[in-house]
Amino acid sequence: MNDVVYINGPVQNGDFTLHERPGKAAGIRLAEALNALLGLAPVPHLWNTVTLAGDVRHREAADRDTVGRHQREQQALAAKYAPGPAPAGGVLTDTAPCVVALALEMTEAQLADGTLSVRTMTVRLCARCGHMTGTVERACGSCGHETARIARRAMLVFDRGEHRPVLAREDFHAAGARTPAHLLNIAHNVPKVLVLSRTRDHGVSLAPLGLDGMVLDPRAGLHVAVLAAAADRGAAQPVMTVTENAAAHVAAYGAPFRNYGAMRLRYALHGRIPYDAAAQDRLYEAHRAETVRELFTTWYLPLCSARERAGIHADRLPSLLKFLRRAYLARAATPQGEDLAELRRQVVAGDTSWVMDARALACALAHQGNTTGLAVGPQTGVH
Repeated sequence: MNDVVYINGPVQNGDFTLHERPGKAAGIRLAEALNALLGLAPVPHLWNTVTLAGDVRHREAADRDTVGRHQREQQALAAKYAPGPAPAGGVLTDTAPCVVALALEMTEAQLADGTLSVRTMTVRLCARCGHMTGTVERACGSCGHETARIARRAMLVFDRGEHRPVLAREDFHAAGARTPAHLLNIAHNVPKVLVLSRTRDHGVSLAPLGLDGMVLDPRAGLHVAVLAAAADRGAAQPVMTVTENAAAHVAAYGAPFRNYGAMRLRYALHGRIPYDAAAQDRLYEAHRAETVRELFTTWYLPLCSARERAGIHADRLPSLLKFLRRAYLARAATPQGEDLAELRRQVVAGDTSWVMDARALACALAHQGNTTGLAVGPQTGVH
């Protein structure tokens, strides 16, 4: 039985739409494409709403007294998909009730077994608003005040020196792929004691654990959101689609939150996609490929990004487009059973070699056409 499900690493709910910045949807589109090939129902799109920028945006909004922070985040998420439809699997944020409940359950369990602890530490707090400003002298990111004060405060911490490495090769879901050594080095060079509590107006409140005014570090919460989405599907092997840069930023802080019961979260790396270059009309006119334009941008390029994890260079677009067009013209009306079974085996294993295999790609295209009725890629509401 296949226990693998692909879920996007939560995207920060910033001030943009997916129409304006389609690159933000790369992980979403990759997860959708892979799940569709496995015959899985759509999973929710995951979003990160526990951001300092979101706190500031809400605090400075003229309607802050009539629109709550949660409502503002929901409005921003709905606008992300305009003018297209909402995603078929819905959306899930890192402050959804199921995520909060799981985060507190996991945190309490790890406090009990000693993986996490609460320690009183010396911190820098903004003299005006009380926001933790970091370890160096700088203006408060929350209110802009220039002065900080030193204080002693109870913090939720993960002492990585007392446990296994925060990131290992087996944390990546990529059969036959080279694990980027620089990611392992970055993760291993984070501070020995990682602080997992943060001052935010919005997030997974740690008040039930006695840490009033604190929320769980969003880098940990992102992992809990993926586990919560997988738990809802009954999948034991959630795979988070994420760029190398994002993985380097969040992996160490997510180390205590990658396992829950029989579930184990792993990362599927993908590169950035040059969507500005891919939007040029002349690219499709030159190769007589208008028919596969949307398929190329919303389906094939995300799949290629999982193979070209350092990023797809714009110079590669013409050859990738021609390869897709040839496979599209060669596709069968219905994928052969043995070809589809082999393709699914590779998708489950995290093997991306099929993306540049003409026969396998034609099989994937045939399956995609049968699934959607139109060869236009996963329906994300992103165009």
